[in-house]
Amino acid sequence: MVSKQEYDNMVKKASPNSKIFPNCLKAFFVGGLICVFGQSLHDFFEHIGVAKDNVGAWVAITLIFIAILLTGLGVFDNIVSFAGAGAAVPITGFANAMAAPAIEFKKEGYIFGVGAKMFVIAGPVIVYGTVASMIVGAVHYIVQKWG
Repeated sequence: MVSKQEYDNMVKKASPNSKIFPNCLKAFFVGGLICVFGQSLHDFFEHIGVAKDNVGAWVAITLIFIAILLTGLGVFDNIVSFAGAGAAVPITGFANAMAAPAIEFKKEGYIFGVGAKMFVIAGPVIVYGTVASMIVGAVHYIVQKWG
């Protein structure tokens, strides 16, 4: 039987060393580049005359399209492997989470493959995001009405 101390030593020996500082720097810079690109898109859409109320939607749609395109080309996974949360957390990561399973399960058909598997990863995010927004909306309503 292995003691707790021996087990801890085996785990430390087998576990890869985490490079927290370099990983944080990569995530920070890649996430920052995505944000700078998004702001550039925002400025571009304003410059070409898109209504101010619609600019945010155009930026989001463009970023989602680019992320899905890069996922389909097999490039986005390389970016996430390099940058980690810097690429996976923004809206581009959500688009990747929707597109990757759909592409992977395309061979199973459009209904049981693409349609069903598209929401495997992103489904819980959508459900809990919707529920959380309903709770926040209800609390806001109650505070406005009686607060």
